[in-house]
Amino acid sequence: MTTTAGERPASRAGTVGWLAAVRHSLDRPLTSYYLLLGASTLLLTIGLMEVLSASSVDGYVKHGNSYYWFLRQLTWVLLALPVAFLATRLPHRVLRRLAWPALLGSVVLLALTQGPMGVQVNGNKNWLSLGPIVIQPAEIAKLAIILWCADVYARKEKLLDQWKHTLVPVAPVCAVIIGLVLKGGDLGTALVLMAIVLGMLWVVGAPVRLFVGSLLTVGVFALYVASTSKERLERLTTFADPFKDYQGAGWQAAHGIFAFSSGGLFGKGISASQQKWGSLPEAHTDFILAVLGEELGLVGTLLVLGLFLTIAYAGIRVAVRTPDPFVRYMAAGITIWLTAQMMINVGMVLALLPVIGLPLPLVSYGGSALLPSLVALGLLVSFARSEPGAKAALQARKRRRSAGVTAGGGLPGGRSAQGRTR
Repeated sequence: MTTTAGERPASRAGTVGWLAAVRHSLDRPLTSYYLLLGASTLLLTIGLMEVLSASSVDGYVKHGNSYYWFLRQLTWVLLALPVAFLATRLPHRVLRRLAWPALLGSVVLLALTQGPMGVQVNGNKNWLSLGPIVIQPAEIAKLAIILWCADVYARKEKLLDQWKHTLVPVAPVCAVIIGLVLKGGDLGTALVLMAIVLGMLWVVGAPVRLFVGSLLTVGVFALYVASTSKERLERLTTFADPFKDYQGAGWQAAHGIFAFSSGGLFGKGISASQQKWGSLPEAHTDFILAVLGEELGLVGTLLVLGLFLTIAYAGIRVAVRTPDPFVRYMAAGITIWLTAQMMINVGMVLALLPVIGLPLPLVSYGGSALLPSLVALGLLVSFARSEPGAKAALQARKRRRSAGVTAGGGLPGGRSAQGRTR
């Protein structure tokens, strides 16, 4: 009994000490910076790995090359990374000057999708042909809306206690952009844009009745739009039980469930998915999480979700700690975007939501979605670098590195000049 009583305080002290160490680590100035870099890099790596696995059969059947889709995705990654790096170095004043050009450019690109340059994919005319490449302007519009809203709300910071200033001009302008997206038939992206706008209203402190009213309006409007399409209506009525219409609208959701159920705890192993052999439509795009769950199991799926939650935590931390209202709204908007899209995709793949065609950020195949997402994360990293104490910590790290090089003498093999004379 004496030993047990002595062990309990020691165990309790150890737990308290461990929690204190974790709290101390999270309170460091560069915590957000390292979390964003680490989680984004891991998600991008896992995404490339799963795109290679999930698309190999489709690439071989349609293009005679199992690496076809992977090489295209890798090309987009190599193009996007330098742009994301430039975003980490972009001064905030320059970024704010891009707000209106980005918004107007998005509107023009969305309008062009309904003209001769528009390309129809899976029944939705929301793609734009620009010579050798085809892009999805709605993905660019997500980042443009966040940038523009953040700039507008930062300028009206002292007026946001009046509800009309929280809605005007944000609500009507965003309604136009969402309308153009819906004109192309892309309900999934429209829902993400609505989530971004609602999230921004909540962040700037819109009255509860206004926020709830907007949420109900969006919900009713989304149901109405879904009911105007026979295919969407079938998906809406069968998502809760996809096996009710297994050979029809429930086919994709049902095979997504098959993939998760066969993956078990640790999965079948990389490239061992059976559903990617033609049973699961859009295996390397919208339903890549199902293939990941089959190959990496519950552990791998939770790892991916944990990485997204890490990015969400870091984004919220940046938004809370910054004294700059523009950075606060921009960081919050990017966090809402990536988190909402992840949640909708996961709910869709798990048959908790209707299948509405939405990729998993950083993981699914698609250059049009990958480039804006990486640029947005680059901006978050830039904001994390400007957190209180972060600049000083980065400069101190550079000084330590410089001191280490000086101490080493800069000689091959890392030997100092003094050490060599000995």
